[in-house]
Amino acid sequence: MHRCSTRNPCMAIALVIVALTIVALTIAVAPAIAQTYPVKQVRVMVGFSAGGGNDIVARIVAAKLSEAWGVAVVTDNRPGAGSNIAADIVAKAPADGYTLLICNTASHGINPAIYKNIPFDPVKDFTPVSQIGATPSVFLVHPSSQMSTVASLIAYARLHPGKLSVATSGIGTSQHLALELLKSMTGTNIVHVPYKGAAPALADLVGGQVQATAVSLPSAMQAIKSGRVRAVGVTTAKRSPQLPDLPTIAESGVPGFEVTTWTGMCAPAGVPNAIVAKLSADLVKVLNLPDTQQRLTEQGMDVVATTPAVFGDFIKGEVAKWANVAKAAGITPE
Repeated sequence: MHRCSTRNPCMAIALVIVALTIVALTIAVAPAIAQTYPVKQVRVMVGFSAGGGNDIVARIVAAKLSEAWGVAVVTDNRPGAGSNIAADIVAKAPADGYTLLICNTASHGINPAIYKNIPFDPVKDFTPVSQIGATPSVFLVHPSSQMSTVASLIAYARLHPGKLSVATSGIGTSQHLALELLKSMTGTNIVHVPYKGAAPALADLVGGQVQATAVSLPSAMQAIKSGRVRAVGVTTAKRSPQLPDLPTIAESGVPGFEVTTWTGMCAPAGVPNAIVAKLSADLVKVLNLPDTQQRLTEQGMDVVATTPAVFGDFIKGEVAKWANVAKAAGITPE
């Protein structure tokens, strides 16, 4: 009978066999897990209150995934800190695909640039699944304004430094950062006037208290259609299907300008690749359904379905972009 010792390699061989067996079982089991996933309730965390844009999108998507999977997909609203609370919960959740996040421009773009000591890393602590959509913002002026285009607005700002005031729906919003990006890319001195929401900002534009405003397109659509305000430019890289005659800021003399209020789905870091692939494929499938697209379009959203890799690169770009914009604007994390 042989005994394992430093002179006898049998123990080392046994350990190697065990390790190889574990690897083989893992490789064999992973596809099976993906084929059966999900087998229980899936929770989708939303970092904003019920009834808001992100919540409505989450509920539309959750209902469609529930139909496709045959299991309950529930939304869980955890508002606060610009979606940081919900994101932190998901970052620390088990990496099994049963706790997901409606990640967005705030949690995975702007917040790292304006909040101190965020308890999660938007890149390292999450697995991107797919983008869901993007909502444009628009720059608006009063109908009587001589600044009828983005070019004329920029020209006025250059001729009158510090005299042009532009309202937004608040400090740290994507519209605020869009304004700072415009200032940075055009070398202009424009005064930012933050409001507590789009409605009061629009009201003061109509009343003549400010010369221009930047708000989300859904918030402004009724005022645009009624003629109470004039849209001069949309912030997305392509024109919005809802206002196809409205030029983008990029094509109005600021090439490369692009800002969207985007929404996507993220999972905790470490979710098995096979589950992520199934999640992404199923999400893209429901996003491409005509009725899903119609309902999301009614919310002012342009549907954007991507692969996990593409979405991951997009998030990295967003984090870097807004860090640079915040630094150039002198915005200090608080």
